[in-house]
Amino acid sequence: MPTPYRFVTPVPKRAATGMVAAVYAASARELGARFAPHLSPAPDLHAALWAVLRESLVAGTVPRARKEAVAAAVAVANRCPFCIDAHAAMLHATGEHDLAGAVLRGEAPDPLVAWARSTRSAEPDPWPFPASQAPEFVGTALANHFINRMVDALRPGSPLPGGALRSPSRRAAGLALARTVKRSVTPGESLALLESGAVPVSVPVPAPAPVPAPAPVPVPVPAATAAWAGDGPVGVAWTAFARVAEAGGALLGETARAVLHETVGRWRGEHPELGGWPGSVLGAVPEDERPGARLAVLAALAPYRLTESAVAEWRSTVGPRGDEELVRVLGYGAFVAVERLAGRVVVAV
Repeated sequence: MPTPYRFVTPVPKRAATGMVAAVYAASARELGARFAPHLSPAPDLHAALWAVLRESLVAGTVPRARKEAVAAAVAVANRCPFCIDAHAAMLHATGEHDLAGAVLRGEAPDPLVAWARSTRSAEPDPWPFPASQAPEFVGTALANHFINRMVDALRPGSPLPGGALRSPSRRAAGLALARTVKRSVTPGESLALLESGAVPVSVPVPAPAPVPAPAPVPVPVPAATAAWAGDGPVGVAWTAFARVAEAGGALLGETARAVLHETVGRWRGEHPELGGWPGSVLGAVPEDERPGARLAVLAALAPYRLTESAVAEWRSTVGPRGDEELVRVLGYGAFVAVERLAGRVVVAV
């Protein structure tokens, strides 16, 4: 049977154990659906991202509808069909039907939605909320920038049936989720996965044969980023997530990592040109590093343009690498872009 996922095979619910089973169970209870099955081949990344999303979007003191509006606006800015529909349905679930329609039309009905849309840009708006709410609002925005990229790469399309009937489908899905959205959740519960040591400081990644793996990539968690996240549940979850996502860089060569950072550093939020990209930015990358660099750059800036041929070329050059390594390479590229956005969002305060 065909599945909505491409390039990876998620861990099935019936076969899930450990961290994957814990994330599936918690997200089904608190989101109304299993969270990001396409990331389950890398259980620590899957669990750490769930912790960030859960502690920023699902838990906390800020009304859920306000944070769903942020998530939906980020999805619109990133043009992620799956996430647009998912968060529009969640907005309907909170009863904010007019707001859902406005966000999806690209309108900015209030400063918070305008800010969320601007977080993709080189010059985001100043925070329209007090610093005490930054862990929830900024955490929601950044988690969804990462999620949008990984969804577009590995699970494109809409989660809802209906095509042209997508708007009523969103509302119907929201009504089905209304009780779930109103469920009271306790902040910090997802951190048990992290505090138990299930998410390590560094991820052991096998070296691509026959070339030895480069030295582990340092994990820069900038002071500014730590400042927005705070030392509460969101801060703990973000730090663990950053460590695991950064460790995926060990699957790329040194030049590939440098070119990725340079390319993202020049990026100002635009959607890349159609002709010649990303080949035009990979010229300095050695041929043996280029397939991995291509995946990471695509995940960072244009994940919807990931192709069968790009994935097949990478698999052909790295030996017996599977879905886990693919998720980690893409996750590293996506995180480099999100980390760049995080620095801009903080500077905009």
